[in-house]
Amino acid sequence: MTQYKIHPIVVGTKIFDKGMMTYQHDYGKPYTIPIYAWYLEGGDKKILVDTGESHPIQSGEREAAIGGKIHTFEEGLALYGLTPADIDIVIHTHLHNDHCENDYKCENARFYIHAKELSRIHDPHPLDFRYLEDYIEEVEEDGRIEVVDSDMEIVDGISVMHTPVHTDGGLSVSVQTSGGLAIITGFCVIMENFYPPKEILGMEMNVIPPGTHVDVYEAYDIMEKIKDAADILIPLHEPSFAAVSEIPAPVSS
Repeated sequence: MTQYKIHPIVVGTKIFDKGMMTYQHDYGKPYTIPIYAWYLEGGDKKILVDTGESHPIQSGEREAAIGGKIHTFEEGLALYGLTPADIDIVIHTHLHNDHCENDYKCENARFYIHAKELSRIHDPHPLDFRYLEDYIEEVEEDGRIEVVDSDMEIVDGISVMHTPVHTDGGLSVSVQTSGGLAIITGFCVIMENFYPPKEILGMEMNVIPPGTHVDVYEAYDIMEKIKDAADILIPLHEPSFAAVSEIPAPVSS
């Protein structure tokens, strides 16, 4: 089976109330999250998970908050000798705007998106303002969307599973690596969601659902399954990956 290296590329940030990440916990605390595009290196296809923000704020203050450098989409890809036109496949965790703003630049890519996410972006609920269909109209009109309606293998060593935690059509991405099975979550969380502080564990909660969710009970159960299945757990907005160039870390000789 093909093994991959996962390269986190910071292509944006958000500053908001931490409770947006941690349901019923830490409300009122300002918190900065990185927004990533994940380059999956290996095999014969150039593959991204999400494409991030198109016009990220690049400031020293925000870089200090996340502990890593913020890139434009083009700058981030150039770190690996790539341009947007080189991308063959984009797998979308979901279609909130900060995960798909650079789709139109990937002119040669096929886009794997869950059917429920496509339905939601064209008819968003008033409670969820994060969808904007403009960002996918071009690739949709070009017929470059592969609709996902069940768990499936995308290419050898990479598969997706439907995880409706944060959105109806969330897709978590399983990636075979030299360090075992890595799972990039299809929902917006940080590592603390999977490894809560002692005051949460004391309430007999093993995980913390995200502050924005579809069904909080189902979200909890899905997160426990993801945590158990992953050898390498990659929460979608975990700040510690902003300073990391490769997952798993390369073995020094």
